[in-house]
Amino acid sequence: MADDNFPTGTAGLELSVATPVVELSDGDELDLTIAPVTKEIAGDTVRMLAYNGSIPGPTLKVQQGSEIVVNARNEGDLEATVHWHGLRLDNRYDGTHETQAPMPVGGSFTYRIEFPDPGVYWYHPHIREDYGQEMGLYGNIVVEPADPDYWPPAHREVVLTLDDILIEDGRVAAFSRTEPSYVAMGRFGTTMLVGGETELSLNAKQGEIVRFFFTNTANTRVFRVGFAGASMKLVGGDSGRVEHEELAEDVILAPSERVVVDVLFDTAGEAALEHRTPEHTYRLATVAVSEDQAESLGDFHALRENADLVAERERIAPYLEAEPDKTLSLVAEMDMGDSAEGATGVFVCPMHADIVATWEGKCPKCGMKLLPAGADVAAPTDYACPMHPEITATWAGECPKCGMTLRATGAGTHEEHAHGHEHEHSHDAGDGIEWEDDMVEVNRETTPANTRWLVVDKDTGDRGHAIDWRFRVGDQVKLRLVNEMDSDHPMHHPFHIHGAGRFLVLSRDGVTEPNLVWKDTVLIRTGETVDILLDVTNPGRWMAHCHIAEHHESGMMLTFTVEP
Repeated sequence: MADDNFPTGTAGLELSVATPVVELSDGDELDLTIAPVTKEIAGDTVRMLAYNGSIPGPTLKVQQGSEIVVNARNEGDLEATVHWHGLRLDNRYDGTHETQAPMPVGGSFTYRIEFPDPGVYWYHPHIREDYGQEMGLYGNIVVEPADPDYWPPAHREVVLTLDDILIEDGRVAAFSRTEPSYVAMGRFGTTMLVGGETELSLNAKQGEIVRFFFTNTANTRVFRVGFAGASMKLVGGDSGRVEHEELAEDVILAPSERVVVDVLFDTAGEAALEHRTPEHTYRLATVAVSEDQAESLGDFHALRENADLVAERERIAPYLEAEPDKTLSLVAEMDMGDSAEGATGVFVCPMHADIVATWEGKCPKCGMKLLPAGADVAAPTDYACPMHPEITATWAGECPKCGMTLRATGAGTHEEHAHGHEHEHSHDAGDGIEWEDDMVEVNRETTPANTRWLVVDKDTGDRGHAIDWRFRVGDQVKLRLVNEMDSDHPMHHPFHIHGAGRFLVLSRDGVTEPNLVWKDTVLIRTGETVDILLDVTNPGRWMAHCHIAEHHESGMMLTFTVEP
C-alpha cells in the first residue's frame, strides 16, 4: 500500500538560507518560489518547505500606497496559493481557492499586491495550511507609513516570527495527504522557533530603542511575550498603531496576530525575550546589551495618543449599544465512535483524568465532551444518584436520568469534588487560553471525520459554507462572535476576516475595548463574546475563519460576498 503521508526525506535537497530583507518600490516585481529544503532544528536535519529557500521567507519592505507584482511558482508537495494576510487588496489576488485556480506543482500565478495601510502583515498558504505553514511557508511584510512621525522614535527595527514545530524521531511529525490530524486542539510543537531559529542571539547598545514587529505564525500556539531585563512599550497591532501607547510587561498574540512593541535596553548585560504561560516560561532569544551608549531619542516612557484612532472611537460610539447585524457561534462536534472501550460504559475527560462518569456528559472543569474511557479505567464510586445507583461519577454532578444531584458515597470522595465544579473550568489559570496540548494522544487521533469545528449563524442556523452573508462597500457591519461553552470542546479561537476590510474590536463580554487598533484577527477566549465593527471597503467573495490551521481545515470557516 502506498504511503499516504507527505514526504520527509532530505536526500538531494539544499540547506535553507538566512531570511533576506527585500526592499521593494512601487511597481517592482518579485519572484517567489515554493520548494523543499533542509533545515537544522535542535540537532536534527529535517525536510521543510520554503519561499525562495529561506524559513521564514523573504521579509518584504514596502511603502504605504505602493503596489508590487509577485510572480509565484509552486515546486512544493501539493497544489498551492499564496494568501496575503491582513492586506486590503483586489479580491482576485487574495490567494484562496475561492479567488484563483490553485497552482499545481510546477505551476505559477501572478499576484498584484497593494499596501494601503501601514503595519506588519504576512503571507502563507491557504490550501492545507496546517501542512504548509508548519513546514515553513510563512514570511513577513512591513509596510512603512507615509507619515514619518507615525511611529515613535526608535533606533532600528527587527522583524520576527514566533512559531513552534512538532519534531518526532528526528523528523517533522507525519502529515497525511488525505486529511489533517490534531484537529481538536491544533498541532502544538515540541520546539520553539523565533525568526526560524531555535537559539536566537541578538545584540543591542545600552539605551537603544529597538522596534520589534512580531507575527505569530504557529498552527495553534498562543504566545505571551515579554522582555526580561528591558522595558517594553506597546505601539501597534495587526494593521497599524494603537490608540494609546502603553507600557507593558508582556503582550499576547494568537495565531496570525501581530504586535509592534518598542523595547528600551537600558541596562548593560543580558536581556531575554520570553514566552510566559501560567505554568512555564520559555526563553525565546537572548539579547547581549553592550556598555556602548546609544544616542538619546528622548523620553521612552512618554506615551502618545493617536488622533486618528481617537476620532474612530468617537465615530463608533453609536455601535456600542446597537444590536449586532450578524451573530456567529463557534462550536465543536466530536464523535469518537462507539469503540470497544466505550462499551465499558465509562467516560473520561481527555484533559482532566480525574473526571470520570458512567454517562457521556461534559467535563465540569472545561466543558469538553467526555469520551469513552480505556478498559483500564474503572467505573467511579465517589458519587452516585440516590434514584439510579448505576449513575456514578467522581464529582457531584446531576443525574442525566432524573436531574438529582449525585450524593457522596464515602468511597474516596474528596471535599473539593462536592463544591463549585459547575462553575469552574480549566482555563481559569490561563484566562480562557489553551497554552499547551493537554490531551496529546486523543488530539493526535482527531481528524475532520470525528471532530468538526463549526461556525453557525445564530439568526438562520446556517453552518459554514451554507452561510450566505452579503454586504456592500461602505457598510459598517457589527458582528457578534460567541465562543460557545455549550460545545463538545470549548477552547479559544483566533477569528480572521480576509481583505474585504478591517475591523475594530468594540467590546469583550460587554466591556468596551480600552485601546483601539485596526485588526484582521481577534482572539476569542473560551466562553467569551466579542463584538467587532467591520469597515467594508473591498468588493468580491471573501473568507472568514478560525486561524488555528487545523480548525480551519476541518471546516471552521465561511465565505461572504461584498457588492461594489
